[in-house]
Amino acid sequence: MKLGVAKERPGENRVAIVPGSVRKLTKAGFEVLVETGAGLSSHFPDAAYTEAGATVVGTDEVRQAKVVASIDPLDPASLPEGTIAVCVSDPFRNKDLLKAYVERGHTLLSMDMIPRRLSRAQSMDVNSSQDNLAGYRAVLLGAAHLGKAIPMMTTPAGTVKPARFVIMGAGVAGLQAIATAKRLGAVVYASDVRLAAKEQIESVGGRFIHVDGMEDFEDASGYAKPLTPEFVEKVNQAVNDVARDADVVITTARIFGRPAPITVPASAVANYGRGAVVVDMNADVGGNCELTKPGEVVTTDNGVIVVGLPNLAGQIPNTSSTLFSNNLTQFLTTTVMRKGELNLDPADPILVGAPEGDPLYVADMGGVLVCSGGSLHPRQGRLQKVLA
Repeated sequence: MKLGVAKERPGENRVAIVPGSVRKLTKAGFEVLVETGAGLSSHFPDAAYTEAGATVVGTDEVRQAKVVASIDPLDPASLPEGTIAVCVSDPFRNKDLLKAYVERGHTLLSMDMIPRRLSRAQSMDVNSSQDNLAGYRAVLLGAAHLGKAIPMMTTPAGTVKPARFVIMGAGVAGLQAIATAKRLGAVVYASDVRLAAKEQIESVGGRFIHVDGMEDFEDASGYAKPLTPEFVEKVNQAVNDVARDADVVITTARIFGRPAPITVPASAVANYGRGAVVVDMNADVGGNCELTKPGEVVTTDNGVIVVGLPNLAGQIPNTSSTLFSNNLTQFLTTTVMRKGELNLDPADPILVGAPEGDPLYVADMGGVLVCSGGSLHPRQGRLQKVLA
C-alpha cells in the first residue's frame, strides 16, 4: 500500500516521517513516497529518504497515495475521494475543515485525538511528544529574552543571584519546562489545578504553589477540567502574587477543544518588574496572557517582554520531527496496517475511543478516527454536536 509523505506548508519546518522510520514502514507493507524537499527544513535531505528505501516524487503523486501523512491537515479537495489522511487536524477548532473531509468521503485519522490513558497509545501520543519539546523550547526562549544570567554565580566581581522562573501548569509541557529551567540553574516555582501534579512538580525540582480550596481538577482523560470563573480568579491571583517577583513566567494552560484560558491578565503584567519575560505557549489558541500578540514578541509600557511565538516544537524541527515520526510509525504499523493489510478496526479504542461506560475514558473525546467514508463514527458524540 502506498504511503505519501507530504511537504508541509511554508512556516512549518517539521516533517511527518523521517528517514529513520522508512524501513519499519516498508517492512509493515507500505511503499513510502516522499514529496521532494519534504524533509529539508528539518535537515533530512531527499537522498537520506532514498537511501532508506523511500521514493522521492512530486506533489501530485504523493497525494494520489492511499494513505497520506502530514503534520498539518491538507486541503481535502487536493486528495482523491477515499484517501486516508493522517495528520493533526484539531477537529474541534477546525469545523469547516472536518465537514469538508466528511463531504469528500475521506477517512481522517487525527493524531491529536489519541486517547492518552490507554497504555497501548503511549508510544503514539503526538501531543505528549511535541508538548515535551515545546516546554523545553519555552524555557530557552525565556532565557534568550531575559537580560540576566540564569544560574547563581560566585565571582570576584560579586555574586549573581539565580533567576526565578514561574511555570503555570504542570502537564507534559510544564514539567519539561520546570526540569529545563532547573537544569539551567534557576529557582523554579510551579502551579497546577491538579493536586496530583504537586508530587510531579517537586520530583523535577520545582516548588509547588498551593492555592487554598484546591481540589483535583482532572478529567477522566488526564486533562485539566474547566474551572469556575471564581476559582480561576483565585488561582490566578495566588500564582501571580508569586510571579510578581519572577524573571520569567511561562504559561502552559491549554484545555482540549477550548480557547486557552487567561491566566495572566493585563493587571498582573502591570505588577511585573521591568525586563521580566512572559512566554505564552498558547498564542495559537488565543493565548494565556491578555497582552499576547500571536506571532510576535512585544514589550509592554512597563518593560515586560511578552513572547507569543506559536509552534514551539516546530522550532526544534529535527528532534520534533523524529519523535512525531516515531509516534506516527507506531500508529501506522500497529493500528492502520496489520500483517501487510489495511485494518481500521471500528471497535479499536485507539480509533474510536473507549466503550460506553468505561470509567477511565471520555468516549466522545478520545479516539483518532474522526470521520470515515463520509460520516462520523457514532461513538464520537461530541464531534457530532460540533457539526450539528
